[in-house]
Amino acid sequence: MKIIDTPLLDCKIIEPAVFKDARGKFCIAYDSFAFAKVLPQQAPFITINESTSSYGVLRGLHMQKEDAGQAKLVRCIQGRILDVAVDFRPESPTYLQHFTLELSGDNHKQLLVPRGFLHGFSVLSETAIVNYQIDNTYQPEMEVGLRYDDPKLNIDWQLPKEDIILSEKDEKLEILH
Repeated sequence: MKIIDTPLLDCKIIEPAVFKDARGKFCIAYDSFAFAKVLPQQAPFITINESTSSYGVLRGLHMQKEDAGQAKLVRCIQGRILDVAVDFRPESPTYLQHFTLELSGDNHKQLLVPRGFLHGFSVLSETAIVNYQIDNTYQPEMEVGLRYDDPKLNIDWQLPKEDIILSEKDEKLEILH
């Protein structure tokens, strides 16, 4: 497993070990002991969520606030997504900055999105299966979010605007003032 820093404080790219031969490939997607050695400050992951989405679906930007905060380890099992993390910690030197990374079933990269970050992704392939581990339980009343097209964030989701598919909840998210 390889850990790579991003321009955002505490946000990391994880490149797991992948072994290829004539039979195919084998990937160690997550090893809790190895993870704890290289990132000892990260709480253990307790839940694994999975979503299946079609091209143009944009999920986000969401996070859990305060003690309900969640770190996420995100990977795309099948297809391609643009994964987006936004530092939403007012005390952070990278506050309101974002980082994007293409995750795919082929590149096996993962993104560690720390607590206090907004998160979202757009689906770039015909379909995508996204798997993410979280380190805290989901509490709907503690969820906050921002619109994907907030002009202060200026995120390029790599989709034509007319192809973007949002949930009703995401359409109603607010922008920064």
